[in-house]
Amino acid sequence: MFDVIDVKCRELEDKLQSDVIFYHGSIYPNYFRPFRDFVEQVRAESTRTEETVSVLLRTGGGSAETTERMVGVLRKHYKQVNFIVPDIAMSAGTILCMSGDKIYMDYASTLGPIDPQVPTPDTGDYVPALGYLDKVLEITKKGQLAPADVVMLKSLDLAKLALFEQARDLSIDLLKKWLVDYKFRNWTIHRTTNPGSPVTDHEKAERAEQIARDLADHKRWRSHGRSLDVAKLKELKIEIDDYSDMVDLRGAIRSYNDLLTGFIDRLRIEFVMHSHHIPLN
Repeated sequence: MFDVIDVKCRELEDKLQSDVIFYHGSIYPNYFRPFRDFVEQVRAESTRTEETVSVLLRTGGGSAETTERMVGVLRKHYKQVNFIVPDIAMSAGTILCMSGDKIYMDYASTLGPIDPQVPTPDTGDYVPALGYLDKVLEITKKGQLAPADVVMLKSLDLAKLALFEQARDLSIDLLKKWLVDYKFRNWTIHRTTNPGSPVTDHEKAERAEQIARDLADHKRWRSHGRSLDVAKLKELKIEIDDYSDMVDLRGAIRSYNDLLTGFIDRLRIEFVMHSHHIPLN
């Protein structure tokens, strides 16, 4: 079966004219070194002349700080970085996708609201930051507090609260920077508003700011796990390369992804990276 997976990976590379790297798992600090080493090895062994990588991503999210480090690795080795989301990329996975030149999705794919997971100072367990902050804001805005609200406010750890706020702000800042630097870098002419007029740096920054705020607006999405499909992302004016009706490309992506993720799910593997250059063990 591993030989077939490698063949499917090569076929997708030929279709996309890029290196292909598959990433399944959370985006946590303990996975950074394996990620760094894997990308370095793929780049060293690749014979392709295109300085492009397509990262097929499947993740429930993780740390914004680790996301930033992963983007640094990808941009060190490739001039163009694209992301493919056949299934799901939530939270920090969404932030990671926003660092790409292109985001490939079909009608069944989903991103999610940005809500980085932060290790708590007491236990080290990762918890979603924005849900916690939203609840605190909701309580503090009440005119009259219930007894349970008073108990919660008294139990607040200010260090934890500050950590969550920093994670939120970092996520928004990274997303704004990456959208302008990468996804918007070839956006030079307006197509809808004032068609044909040049796009200014200020307009790019404003659009990036709005997208970042929209993706971080939990009052709008109402759930950490809310599905943001292609239609919702286009409503936010995020350009998605929708391959729903591109039969050949959709077939190449699914035949590789579904075979590999089926193996991963059966064995309940938490973290896997794959390239045909590096055999699965």
